[in-house]
Amino acid sequence: MNCLAGVMESYGGVSATVVSRPPQRKGRLEAKSRRWLNGVLLSLFCVAPSPAVAQLSPAAIWTPQAGNNYRIEPNVTYLVANNYELKLDIYKRTDPAGPQPTLIFIHGGGWGGGSKEVAVMSLLPWLEMGWVVVNVEYRVARVSLAPAAVQDCLCALRWVATNASQYSIDTRRLVVTGESAGGHLALMTGMVPESAGLDRQCPGVSLPKVAAIVNWFGITDVADLLDGANRKPYAVAWFGSMPDREEIAHRVTPLSYIRSDLPPIITIHGDADPTVPYQQALRLHEGLTQAGVPNQLVTIPGGKHGHFTNEERVRVFRAIREFLAKQQIITDN
Repeated sequence: MNCLAGVMESYGGVSATVVSRPPQRKGRLEAKSRRWLNGVLLSLFCVAPSPAVAQLSPAAIWTPQAGNNYRIEPNVTYLVANNYELKLDIYKRTDPAGPQPTLIFIHGGGWGGGSKEVAVMSLLPWLEMGWVVVNVEYRVARVSLAPAAVQDCLCALRWVATNASQYSIDTRRLVVTGESAGGHLALMTGMVPESAGLDRQCPGVSLPKVAAIVNWFGITDVADLLDGANRKPYAVAWFGSMPDREEIAHRVTPLSYIRSDLPPIITIHGDADPTVPYQQALRLHEGLTQAGVPNQLVTIPGGKHGHFTNEERVRVFRAIREFLAKQQIITDN
């Protein structure tokens, strides 16, 4: 069987198109998700043969080895809320030499769509770095309105801390990241104190302080998107017709939690973003700087809402590695 045939077989004939899922999972969805994840990794290992291993690039060498270095545990339930089972996928190293730096990834989708499966390609740079990766889903708007998504992500953080030893996770080197609404949720996960009470649906060990936040064009002022010039339908839909939406919007706004003891934060944002105003990234950067929080704003000139060029993404990840090395979260870049 050639590599492409192996990929198709691992997918089990299932289309890669993402479809909306009902709140209650069925057994066939679990199997379908597992085939999907296996297919993604197998497709990554389909590299063209080379005359000599010495001629392969480092990426071409790492790619086929990744299957030996990682084990995937898909769709692990970390919380049940509103009779809805919330899942996460764990990419665990098979050869850990003690606790490993760990990334918690939160997908985007305007709080109303997206899925953890669609985000798999965004995990690759972190897997190449040798990190453990936890890919988290949360309740989107059609399941539960705000602030459910924030509560879920805080519970995912607590689950990671509770199960750290089982998955060789170093809770002193936890980095949380996400894109768009996922960037907002990453900020909230790393910035919200327990005193805010947004983690009470999953009592347990104290929430760990994350080592850093990598914010990809995330919303920093939710209320700004509910009315006025920056009003966005996706933000309005997240709150529905609840009468206290302004109060809740303040509770789920990262700018509301700026203080001096926050973890380091690096933000990536295009200055021509039509979906999340670039001004929100500037306000976060200015507020963090005034509070004395280590932070960096990486601006993509002319950049829209993601979809950056290959060269821009390489520059961004170089900046991320340098930022994490400066914070002593990684030892080299």
